[in-house]
Amino acid sequence: MIKTASVVHVDLPGREYDIQIGPGLLGKVGAFIAPFGGRKHVAIVTDETVAGLHLASLQAGLAAAGLTSEALALPAGESTKCWVELERTCDFLLDQKVERGDIVIAFGGGVIGDLAGFAAAVLRRGVRFVQIPTSLLAQVDSSVGGKTGINTKHGKNLIGAFHQPTLVLADTALLGTLAPRDFLAGYGEVVKYGLLGDLKFFEWLEKHGLAMAAGDMDARVQAVTRSVQMKADIVQRDETEQGDRALLNLGHTFCHALEAATGYSDRLLHGEGVAIGCAMAFELSARLGLCSQESPSRVRAHLRQMGTKVDLRDIEGDLPDAETLLGLMGQDKKVVAGQLRFILAREIGDAFITSDVPREVVLSVLKDALAER
Repeated sequence: MIKTASVVHVDLPGREYDIQIGPGLLGKVGAFIAPFGGRKHVAIVTDETVAGLHLASLQAGLAAAGLTSEALALPAGESTKCWVELERTCDFLLDQKVERGDIVIAFGGGVIGDLAGFAAAVLRRGVRFVQIPTSLLAQVDSSVGGKTGINTKHGKNLIGAFHQPTLVLADTALLGTLAPRDFLAGYGEVVKYGLLGDLKFFEWLEKHGLAMAAGDMDARVQAVTRSVQMKADIVQRDETEQGDRALLNLGHTFCHALEAATGYSDRLLHGEGVAIGCAMAFELSARLGLCSQESPSRVRAHLRQMGTKVDLRDIEGDLPDAETLLGLMGQDKKVVAGQLRFILAREIGDAFITSDVPREVVLSVLKDALAER
């Protein structure tokens, strides 16, 4: 089935929006944004890498619809999601005299989407923003659903707000400029959707994943569309993560601890941590007798085939011991009444949320993974 473009609608009463998916959307950006009204001036928040590659095209697309724009280009990387850059972003938006009726564009990967979205959430107690995600990870996950925020010394995404975008434009042609490592890091979030709730999608990825990574545009549009549709369905049921939305955190409890242990550096990209975390979640599920040992083996085999990180031994440099990693997991937002919540699986495509996980079993998974390094 060939799909060169698609639209996914997020149906949140009073905060509905569309996710446009396909190649070549950047050139039409002005036609999408102009109907929203507000001033004919748009403030753009981006990073230096994306600005060098794509900012001129974005501004040309806006100008074609009679919209002027100014851009703030922040340093690329996870460390930009901090108080200092949030203040800088808010000052920029206020310098641009952004009003509640105006549009702020978040133009970049997950870091820029989270930071600019949070700035939009708190600026004048909430201004509208449009997500134009440029990485695979942002297109399939972080740009959709309204989670925004920054990191602190205490952990990742602990300061933030739910603030839904007005529109998401996922131009799949932009994925062509990603470094192979960055593309594959995003794949960790794609495969997560199959693992948590759609065996058929996982089987499709086993068959078409390599072609997608190699640049097959139809496969890219299909993978982004299915991922986004699954996320939109869950967000519509549970916008503020009181229940089902926590399923989207499959792999993330392990991932966030590993990111903290590596100092949020490029030793471990977020999507790589998700891939490792998903493999570990399936290993934990198998040890608890919830799924067959075949499931974690199949997950690992597919991730290996794709060429992404799979195990702790794939992370360069030193890691802390199992007890320390378990302590870092305790800072996760999924802690409820002091108890860690895990997303585990009965099989591929059937994940569930539980707090009933013996500490010693989690430790054994971590210790064994560290011993293999």
